[in-house]
Amino acid sequence: QVQVLESGGGLVQAGGSLRLSCAASGSIFSINAMGWYRQVPGNQRELVAAISSVGSTNYADSVKGRFTISGDIAKNTVYLQMANLKPEDTGVYYCKLAVNGLPSTYDYWGRGTRVTVSS
Repeated sequence: QVQVLESGGGLVQAGGSLRLSCAASGSIFSINAMGWYRQVPGNQRELVAAISSVGSTNYADSVKGRFTISGDIAKNTVYLQMANLKPEDTGVYYCKLAVNGLPSTYDYWGRGTRVTVSS
């Protein structure tokens, strides 16, 4: 019943910018956090940035100073503003919704949006 949908990916040159958007819908009652993860074929999915329901943010060291996560958790939306993109940023970006539950949170994932940064 819960759907997570990403958008905003595309092809950009190194040094360019993109803004990713994520919207969650369905039977959502209490969100713990929302975040962005990146995956390259053959590699594990890794955290890029996350934001909690109280506004706390967390970034991967590789994107600090270049990426900014923002959003309105109450509206089930989150954004990732990516600046000064590098070829290493290429990958499929997934939005994750962490819903409060017992005994722990439950995660919902989007299908991903592709970001390709050319050198």
